[in-house]
Amino acid sequence: ESSKIRLSVALATLNEERSLGNCLDSVKGLADEVVVVDGSSSDRTVEIAKFFGAKVIVTDNKPIFHINKQQAIDECQGEWILQLDADEVVTPELAEEIRQVVEKDTDLPVAYWIKRKKMFLGRWIKKGGQYPDPVIRLFRRKKAFLPCKSVHEQMVIEGEISWLKNPMLHFPTPSFSVYITKDNRYSTLTALQMKEKNLSLGLFDSMIQIILTPLKVFLSIYIWHKGFLDGFPGFVFALYSGLHQMTAYIKYWEIKTSGKIDIQKDWV
Repeated sequence: ESSKIRLSVALATLNEERSLGNCLDSVKGLADEVVVVDGSSSDRTVEIAKFFGAKVIVTDNKPIFHINKQQAIDECQGEWILQLDADEVVTPELAEEIRQVVEKDTDLPVAYWIKRKKMFLGRWIKKGGQYPDPVIRLFRRKKAFLPCKSVHEQMVIEGEISWLKNPMLHFPTPSFSVYITKDNRYSTLTALQMKEKNLSLGLFDSMIQIILTPLKVFLSIYIWHKGFLDGFPGFVFALYSGLHQMTAYIKYWEIKTSGKIDIQKDWV
């Protein structure tokens, strides 16, 4: 039966009721099978996944989200696998390009990079070093795996990799409130990385982390990478990218002086 399944779509989810419908709707008619591994969502995520005919496996929410992504990949039966995040949307042009790859079904390449258009405050952030933001997402079964060590790692591929021409849309934050909530979690992870490096808490080093590093990040995105061309959303994106470092350092200082850390289990 697995030979009939040409293309599987693999997702890991956690409380994605806002995004998941758009994602799954975009691969309707493209995927022969959709596999969703859910980390015990408390919202309507599982219900939405089942509405779209997905095979749903409910498990616990792992400290490293990629463990559930890898489980979704392992459960797929298709010759080809398209691994998506719930906040990504496949455009009709990209769907057609993927369809052609799957129908040709040549031995090489075994995987493809896909570009992503990041949407922020309702606008595609073209500049600020945010595009093409490529990810390896389409690959032959058993030719790819995730190391499951960090949140932003890339797929490891055994074989030749090529590029798809059409980008997908990425909606990491449907609202600014969600952006703040997500960054709160990410900055906690950055703070824990700082703890591993045992950064200095001295006044001079603190000033570097709280003033100079955020300023450097802001100027890099806004000026060097021309984020100013993205209007007000470009300014806000550059500003808050800089503030991420400052927030993380303050949390790190808190860990070192009080030893407590609160990792939210949830994304939103």
